[in-house]
Amino acid sequence: MIKLGVVYLLVGVMFGAFAVLSALDGKNPKRFGNAAFWGLVAVSFLAGDRLGDLGNGLLVVGLAVIAGLGLLGRGQPKTTSPEQRRALAERFGERLFAPALTLPLVLMVGLFLLKPLHIDGQPLFDPKQATLISLALAVICAVAVALVLLRQPLISPFQEGRRLMDIVGWAALLPQTLAALGAVFALAGVGKVIGDLVTAWLPMDTRAAAVAVYCLGMAGFTMIMGNAFAAFPVLTVGVGLPILIKRFGGDPAAVAAIGMLSGFCGTLMTPLAANFNLVPPALLELRDRYAVIKAQAPTALFLLIVNMVLMYVLAFR
Repeated sequence: MIKLGVVYLLVGVMFGAFAVLSALDGKNPKRFGNAAFWGLVAVSFLAGDRLGDLGNGLLVVGLAVIAGLGLLGRGQPKTTSPEQRRALAERFGERLFAPALTLPLVLMVGLFLLKPLHIDGQPLFDPKQATLISLALAVICAVAVALVLLRQPLISPFQEGRRLMDIVGWAALLPQTLAALGAVFALAGVGKVIGDLVTAWLPMDTRAAAVAVYCLGMAGFTMIMGNAFAAFPVLTVGVGLPILIKRFGGDPAAVAAIGMLSGFCGTLMTPLAANFNLVPPALLELRDRYAVIKAQAPTALFLLIVNMVLMYVLAFR
């Protein structure tokens, strides 16, 4: 049975390649800082379950020290020039979309055809992690299609990946770290503390007020943590479950689903959601690194209001 460990192995190998290529990049004056940073990330994926709590804690401290001291620099990977990319775009035209379309196609094949398969009575994929495993398989297939189509060397995906990681820097790890922070908050009982504070200081005698507090809280806490998945357990334990569901009799499915959508509105308005809001400006080399947030904020605020109305109308009968 293929388990999540295979995905961790692939990601670890990828970051390990970034570390080696960074160390060999003589044009980057901070190459050893990059190599150490991505090397530690690779170790966390390859052997994180063997390091123990102390070992992983020291690893995270090492990452923070490298990033905090400004030891990360932007390398110069051996990749195609802008002129070469323009020539390739003109040559292949719409065929350039083939790798991108391969990813969702293989993902659907993995979920609907490979997930139900059993070999010797055992499922081919771990049922609980079938989506992530299928996504990893889809990425491999998409990269293979791109290599064959564009006739690029096998090292090019790692060079391009390193280029992207050098542009984004340490912020590339924000989604992972903030999601872990949300789990820590949930285990530490932060949700109950927030629920007690909210009920003590905010009037929630009416259903409308409770809905507004929950939705606005999901958006606000997501902006602080950068991840709606991290904010969800905290706000749902503190407000959603005890007040909206138990006190006012809300439908758990509707409350949870619309609550997550409210959190995603916060994702659109925070730089801490680096993969959504900082990576695109970096890739496009925009002068204003917050241009994406500024463009998304009006829509996010409108959708947040719509979510509150939908929860009030649909979650209670």
